[in-house]
Amino acid sequence: MAEERAVLAGGCFWGMQELIRHQPGVLRTRVGYTGGDVANATYRNHGTHAEGIEIIFDPARTSYRKLLEFFFQIHDPTTVNRQGNDLGMSYRSAIYYVDQTQKDCAAETIKDVEASGLWPGKVVTDVEPVGDFWEAEPEHQDYLQRLPNGYTCHFPRPDWVLPKRG
Repeated sequence: MAEERAVLAGGCFWGMQELIRHQPGVLRTRVGYTGGDVANATYRNHGTHAEGIEIIFDPARTSYRKLLEFFFQIHDPTTVNRQGNDLGMSYRSAIYYVDQTQKDCAAETIKDVEASGLWPGKVVTDVEPVGDFWEAEPEHQDYLQRLPNGYTCHFPRPDWVLPKRG
């Protein structure tokens, strides 16, 4: 089975991981720190890194585009450095592409999100090449699996679904 990798940031990584892990074709996920300036980033020292999620998926069962569409449905890509009550660079919206195909798909998806008029403002999601991904501490992995009533600011927004493409 072929596997592909996606790296996304959209606020607190706990909620993103819990929702994305249940998507068809997602094989495994892990949360961590990415897109910043500190080597060996940790929760207490992650500099300008975002809280991110690494997704390993089966491209025969889902597409990168479908993952991005779900990503845009579960977080607000129109707020700068913020998701819900979480404020700061750690909580920015970002797509870290692994190749030109992912970069092009991200740009096209953002264009479609903006053209739809369904989101509450202009998309501010960063699109950058993937860099180091520093795995978060064990207590952050699978957090909402262990603490189902734990904090999250992520939820599916049924009104934020792109129309089917022709």
